[in-house]
Amino acid sequence: QVQLVESAGGLVQAGGSLRLSCAASGRTFSVAGWFRQAPGKEREFVAAIVWTTHSTYYANSVKGRFTISRDNAKNTMYLQMNSLKPEDTAVYYCAAQNFGNVYSTENYDYWGQGTQVTVSS
Repeated sequence: QVQLVESAGGLVQAGGSLRLSCAASGRTFSVAGWFRQAPGKEREFVAAIVWTTHSTYYANSVKGRFTISRDNAKNTMYLQMNSLKPEDTAVYYCAAQNFGNVYSTENYDYWGQGTQVTVSS
């Protein structure tokens, strides 16, 4: 089992920045990712990172604004979100997996509890 604990999200004005963290414990994993779910919408991929190679992947909607990173020593993943837009408002989830397409929710076995990010216009 992998346990994932996210930091608190928050309320930020459009154009602002916010950093989320996700602390992992338990078994090892290969890929960690961030997803988000807005009210009435399906959960969607935001970003992912391969734990050993640092390779990163981003949704087109956040590319150039969000940065995913990880700290091996702390076993923690981060999502730095800049130039936030109202459409970024959602519950953000961190997730981990060992094998499969990094973009698909179906391939992630472990999930955090989710944290609310609200961007006001």
